[in-house]
Amino acid sequence: MLGYKNVERVKPSGLELVDKLVGVQRVTKVTKGGRAFGFSAIVVVGDGNGVVGHGLGKSKDVSSAIAKAVEDAKKNLVRIPILDGTLPHEQKGKFGGAKVFIKPASHGTGVIAGGAVRSVLESVGIKDVLSKSQGSSNPHNVVKATFDALLQLRSAATIAKQRGISLEKVFNG
Repeated sequence: MLGYKNVERVKPSGLELVDKLVGVQRVTKVTKGGRAFGFSAIVVVGDGNGVVGHGLGKSKDVSSAIAKAVEDAKKNLVRIPILDGTLPHEQKGKFGGAKVFIKPASHGTGVIAGGAVRSVLESVGIKDVLSKSQGSSNPHNVVKATFDALLQLRSAATIAKQRGISLEKVFNG
């Protein structure tokens, strides 16, 4: 979460967090005694009201990998600006080979997103959004690219405060 301006970190205490499993991978390590199987799980947690975080957990069995991922996700919760159930403006995000484009949509559109992007956007609590995932479809990188786009979002009130001007001047110039 480093390198972003105005990122508001959130403490997990007192929040009704819901976790969504994005993906589980079976990882194999070949040793002289045969193959050792492990699992890695990527999870997104959110309160459905602008607070979201993601985490990765690794373990020898699936359930403990998911539990570790949920704990990790709760450690890096951030607040995302939401405007009437959608985004304040369109934004592109990038991480590794994954690129994500998210765009606000009118009321009643729903979440038009695939796979990992959908999990993140639903956890944030965004109801109407258009999105396109380009490049890599690796869920780890797609989740991080979506977070990159979401963390760059700024509300009109934030922009007005940063520039030291009134809200009307932000819209009317």
